[in-house]
Amino acid sequence: MPVVVNVHEAKTHFSRLLEQAHAGQEIILAKAGKPYARLMPLAPATSGRRPGRLAGRIGDEFFEPLPDRELDAWEGR
Repeated sequence: MPVVVNVHEAKTHFSRLLEQAHAGQEIILAKAGKPYARLMPLAPATSGRRPGRLAGRIGDEFFEPLPDRELDAWEGR
Protein backbone atom coordinates (compact mmCIF):
# COMPACT_ATOMS: atom_id res chain seq x y z
CA MET A 1 0.00 0.00 0.00
CA PRO A 2 1.47 3.38 -0.94
CA VAL A 3 2.44 5.96 1.66
CA VAL A 4 0.93 9.44 1.21
CA VAL A 5 3.28 12.34 2.03
CA ASN A 6 2.59 16.05 1.67
CA VAL A 7 4.99 18.16 -0.39
CA HIS A 8 6.46 20.04 2.59
CA GLU A 9 7.29 16.80 4.39
CA ALA A 10 8.68 15.35 1.15
CA LYS A 11 11.06 18.31 0.79
CA THR A 12 12.19 17.89 4.38
CA HIS A 13 12.73 14.11 4.18
CA PHE A 14 13.55 13.66 0.48
CA SER A 15 16.63 11.46 1.01
CA ARG A 16 14.70 9.11 3.32
CA LEU A 17 11.83 8.91 0.83
CA LEU A 18 14.25 8.12 -2.00
CA GLU A 19 15.69 5.24 0.03
CA GLN A 20 12.19 3.92 0.71
CA ALA A 21 11.28 4.13 -2.98
CA HIS A 22 14.53 2.40 -3.94
CA ALA A 23 13.63 -0.38 -1.48
CA GLY A 24 10.31 -0.91 -3.31
CA GLN A 25 7.89 1.33 -1.40
CA GLU A 26 5.49 3.40 -3.51
CA ILE A 27 5.10 6.96 -2.18
CA ILE A 28 2.33 9.32 -3.24
CA LEU A 29 3.17 13.02 -2.99
CA ALA A 30 0.14 15.12 -2.09
CA LYS A 31 -0.42 18.84 -2.54
CA ALA A 32 -3.23 20.40 -0.50
CA GLY A 33 -4.31 16.87 0.48
CA LYS A 34 -4.76 15.70 -3.12
CA PRO A 35 -2.52 13.13 -4.82
CA TYR A 36 -0.12 14.99 -7.08
CA ALA A 37 2.76 12.69 -8.06
CA ARG A 38 4.13 9.22 -7.47
CA LEU A 39 7.61 8.30 -6.27
CA MET A 40 8.40 4.67 -6.99
CA PRO A 41 11.38 2.46 -7.86
CA LEU A 42 12.53 2.24 -11.45
CA ALA A 43 11.76 -0.93 -13.36
CA PRO A 44 14.74 -3.26 -13.69
CA ALA A 45 16.79 -2.75 -16.82
CA THR A 46 15.87 -5.08 -19.66
CA SER A 47 18.46 -7.38 -21.11
CA GLY A 48 18.18 -5.62 -24.46
CA ARG A 49 19.00 -7.13 -27.79
CA ARG A 50 20.98 -10.33 -28.12
CA PRO A 51 22.53 -10.99 -31.50
CA GLY A 52 21.91 -14.47 -32.88
CA ARG A 53 18.89 -15.38 -30.79
CA LEU A 54 16.89 -16.19 -33.95
CA ALA A 55 19.60 -18.41 -35.41
CA GLY A 56 18.01 -21.41 -37.11
CA ARG A 57 14.51 -19.92 -36.96
CA ILE A 58 14.64 -17.82 -40.12
CA GLY A 59 15.09 -19.55 -43.45
CA ASP A 60 16.54 -18.18 -46.69
CA GLU A 61 13.01 -17.35 -47.93
CA PHE A 62 12.96 -14.46 -45.44
CA PHE A 63 15.65 -12.69 -47.47
CA GLU A 64 14.04 -13.14 -50.88
CA PRO A 65 12.95 -9.91 -52.61
CA LEU A 66 9.32 -8.89 -52.15
CA PRO A 67 6.99 -9.27 -55.13
CA ASP A 68 6.28 -6.04 -57.07
CA ARG A 69 2.65 -6.10 -55.94
CA GLU A 70 3.67 -6.03 -52.26
CA LEU A 71 6.33 -3.36 -52.84
CA ASP A 72 3.71 -1.19 -54.54
CA ALA A 73 1.39 -1.63 -51.54
CA TRP A 74 4.16 -0.50 -49.15
CA GLU A 75 4.82 2.54 -51.32
CA GLY A 76 1.13 3.44 -51.56
CA ARG A 77 0.72 2.78 -55.29
